[in-house]
Amino acid sequence: MEWMAFYMFAAVFVLLLAGYPVAFTLAGTALLFTVVGEATGTFDPAFLEALPNRLYGIITNQILIAVPLFVFMGVMLERSKIAENLLETMAGLFGPLRGGIGISVTLVGMLLAASTGIVGATVVTMGLLSLPTMLKRGYDPQISTGIICASGTLGQIIPPSIVLVLLGDVISSAYQQAQLDMGIFSPETVSVGDLFVGAVIPGLLLVSLYILYVAVVAFTRPEAMPAIPQDPGHSKHPTAGDILRSLLPPLLLIIAVLGSIIAGLATPTEAAAIGAVGAMLLAAARKQLKRDNLTAVVRSTTSVTSMVFMILIGASLFSLVFRGFGGDEQVQELLSDLPGGAYSAVFAVMLVMFLLGFVLDFIEITFVVVPIVGPVLLAMDIDPVWLGIMIAINLQTSFLTPPFGFALFYLRGVAPPSIKTMHIYKGVIPFIIIQLAAMAMIAYWPQLATWLPTQIF
Repeated sequence: MEWMAFYMFAAVFVLLLAGYPVAFTLAGTALLFTVVGEATGTFDPAFLEALPNRLYGIITNQILIAVPLFVFMGVMLERSKIAENLLETMAGLFGPLRGGIGISVTLVGMLLAASTGIVGATVVTMGLLSLPTMLKRGYDPQISTGIICASGTLGQIIPPSIVLVLLGDVISSAYQQAQLDMGIFSPETVSVGDLFVGAVIPGLLLVSLYILYVAVVAFTRPEAMPAIPQDPGHSKHPTAGDILRSLLPPLLLIIAVLGSIIAGLATPTEAAAIGAVGAMLLAAARKQLKRDNLTAVVRSTTSVTSMVFMILIGASLFSLVFRGFGGDEQVQELLSDLPGGAYSAVFAVMLVMFLLGFVLDFIEITFVVVPIVGPVLLAMDIDPVWLGIMIAINLQTSFLTPPFGFALFYLRGVAPPSIKTMHIYKGVIPFIIIQLAAMAMIAYWPQLATWLPTQIF
């Protein structure tokens, strides 16, 4: 019965593959194993007495209030057609260059990631707006779909990312728990703002590597990414005024949200409120703040937020029962016994998360896996900001990896019939290699993730 915690984890995995809802699977499996544990004398029901306090902590958590606000901001910006305007301007600016539309899509993906932080919305929006144009202009289907999927997943790492908000809260708790376990009763803290700032350089590094790859392909295979000839009758080179009108609104919103956090003027939750109000103002300025749009945005925000908190409640019950079976101690023993120390432990955890990313969303991984392995890894003197950034990029990579990557399904759902699934699979492979290279660089030079927070905070 000493492996009961891992049997419970395996049962959850099987039930999720069978298609059952995540939140209810986590909670239901935990309660079922609780009954089995009580019957066999391997579980102390006193562990469940901590559940009300945990649920109260979730409800009153100020950091998690940022989730619905950032979701509202992202959905509102999606419906205000800012992405469409950005793509048109960028395509006009870079189109005459070989690979110009690919560069445009990457840059717009970066701006949307910094504005919305929602992966699914970004991939779908980019797929609907840019994929038909790229195919019409003679772009290779594999390269086109790869660029869209990769740039769409930048919302995982570029702040204000929902992933980083949730990771920041979980890693903060894990970091404090690790210090308490080590006998440090005045623990240091790590915040969502630390992760936001720590993600800036890695995010820009990924964007730069994407653009470098697009430029190399455009130079070596010009037929795959042709330049768009100027057509005086249908298109024109954008003027400075056009560029400002397209770029300035999202840039101002990004500066207002991230700048207020970096400058210490606002917490992430307060900055999220600024972003939500700013998105409404941008929609109003573009005459898109109509009753139907606002109703759809509020409903979408409520749906996503409810899903997040239901999963969090289910994960809280699951983690309590997992600890009640001694699962946290067994995980600690397994990771501590690995040859190579902390580096081997981190590698093993990253590999497991990468594989879980095929079938689980980042929310489930963040709420279920990170609270279990986080205290163990952080007790090995691993920097919490570095660990958070590595987890975020790892999850972003799993989002891209065939055959189960979520970004691939998002694009498959909106791609025209001429695009085959194999086009998408082959198109993302170079970007997966880029992601892994970026992870290796951050692992070798942790300062890429830790230097900026130490300078600012």
